[in-house]
Amino acid sequence: MTDTETPTANFDDEDYPAYTMGRAAEMLGTTAGFLRSLDEAKLITPQRSDGGHRRYSRYQLRLAARARELVDNGTALDAACRIIILEDQLAEALRINAELRGPEDRS
Repeated sequence: MTDTETPTANFDDEDYPAYTMGRAAEMLGTTAGFLRSLDEAKLITPQRSDGGHRRYSRYQLRLAARARELVDNGTALDAACRIIILEDQLAEALRINAELRGPEDRS
């Protein structure tokens, strides 16, 4: 059995769709409708179980939590989604830039 086949292999996987819609909504303190609206806005696209139910990863839940924070502070949902996408793109660009610079330039 390889590491990816063990039952615990997905515990640290940020992208593993471990959470049902109900559990995700409960964890975020929001409604299933809010999560569906994030899917409709194309901020997050949950994977589907064999039965067609939405399943969310920890990464997606972080994005949804950020969306909720922005919306709760008065930002329109579409604007919140755009902000989050731009924040995510910036973080990725900074990560790649740091990798390309090498360890000697990171101090």
